[in-house]
Amino acid sequence: MTRAEAAGLPDDVAPKTPDRLRRRASRLLSQLTMQSDRLITEGLAQVDARKWHYAVLASLQEHGSGSQATLSRRSGIYRSDMVGVLNELAERDLVERAPDPDDRRRNIITISARGRRHLRRLDKVLDDLHDELLAPLSPAERDQFVQLLTRLLDHHTRT
Repeated sequence: MTRAEAAGLPDDVAPKTPDRLRRRASRLLSQLTMQSDRLITEGLAQVDARKWHYAVLASLQEHGSGSQATLSRRSGIYRSDMVGVLNELAERDLVERAPDPDDRRRNIITISARGRRHLRRLDKVLDDLHDELLAPLSPAERDQFVQLLTRLLDHHTRT
């Protein structure tokens, strides 16, 4: 039985992705990344948030205050983009900036009480979005999938 027949589609309407592409992990990861990015970006936009907002707030909550450069390293946000992200968060009173007592040229960023509440809300939004993304998998498969992805990423990002 062809994939088209299994999906109940006539052969002339079914997608014609070659099987050799469907067997390539790199292609599958790329395709899933596009779907995931779209889902997460659109879902966060519905609550007036962006992925980078979540990354900064999560970093501050988990690792504590830090300079812009520190937050850039922790979150993977380019330093040149970090200022804009922090401006957006500060305008919403989600973070606080204060001069670094050791170096007055830089600021120390801290998550605010409002930022902690907002982060909890974003956690719930992302939990729901991940449930949608991983819907075909059982809870055990989801855990295994995340563990395998983490192992792969850790292997390829070691320095």
